[in-house]
Amino acid sequence: MTQRAEHSTVMDRLALDDLVTGYAIAVDDGDWPGYLALFAADARVDYRSAGGIEGSAEDVAAWLAEMLRNFEIRQHLIVNRRITLGSQDGAPGDTARIRADYLNPMRLAGPAADDDGGPTAPNYTCAGRYDFTARRTPDGWRLTAVVVQEKWREVRQAGD
Repeated sequence: MTQRAEHSTVMDRLALDDLVTGYAIAVDDGDWPGYLALFAADARVDYRSAGGIEGSAEDVAAWLAEMLRNFEIRQHLIVNRRITLGSQDGAPGDTARIRADYLNPMRLAGPAADDDGGPTAPNYTCAGRYDFTARRTPDGWRLTAVVVQEKWREVRQAGD
């Protein structure tokens, strides 16, 4: 591999890592315009394994905005990222796949667990794996598909 190709591969990996990080931050912050900016126009998102919907990025953003109102605190931790770049004639191509695990501690909206106004602990946690696919566009890398594979969840009741 030439030095130029190696540099391009590193830059693509960094850009794809930023894309996935941007996804987590947009969902946690409820930044739906920012969320939609991460996607290609024809993208599909599938949250069915987590009890959600499958549809366009716009449809899923609207569903997430409504559903996540139930959580006053949310934090997506996306880890163990494995990026596979597509290739074209032995050179880096314009597609990528990212498989990554997630841990998502959240706090259901409602009365605080403590009376001093301090931080409260999560009482709803889920985890699983994301399968992201992305494509290089004139505006940079954009998500073309997101599939959530929830593996487990835990809901703690008050006093647990």
